[in-house]
Amino acid sequence: QVRLVESGGGLVQAGGSLRLSCAASGSRFSLNAMAWYRQAPGKERELVADISTGGTTYYADSVKGRFTISRDNPKNTLYLQMNSLNPDDTAMYICAAGATMRRYNYWGQGTQVTVSS
Repeated sequence: QVRLVESGGGLVQAGGSLRLSCAASGSRFSLNAMAWYRQAPGKERELVADISTGGTTYYADSVKGRFTISRDNPKNTLYLQMNSLNPDDTAMYICAAGATMRRYNYWGQGTQVTVSS
C-alpha cells in the first residue's frame, strides 16, 4: 500500500510560479513510476507529467517548457515545478504512483492550484 500526500498548492497570479510536492510512504519509492494529474471543474482528469523509476519524463503539450517533474528518492518525494502559470492551469493537482508509467493505482487527495488573471 502506498500513501501519497500532496502539498504546495495555492492562489497565484498569472505568470507566477508554484512548486508542488508529493510525499510518499508505504513502499519503496524508488521502485514506483510517479505522475502528476490535474482535474478542473467540469473537465476530465488529464495527465500533466510523469517520471519513470529511471528518470525518463513525459509532459503534456500544454505544460511542456513551463513545468518540470522531478523526484528525490532518498526523501520519498515527487515534485512539480510550475512556471509561467496561466488561468488554464487552474485545477486540482493529484499525485499518482504505480509499478510502471501510465499504470497508476495509488492516488493522493490532491492540492488545489488557482491562477488568477
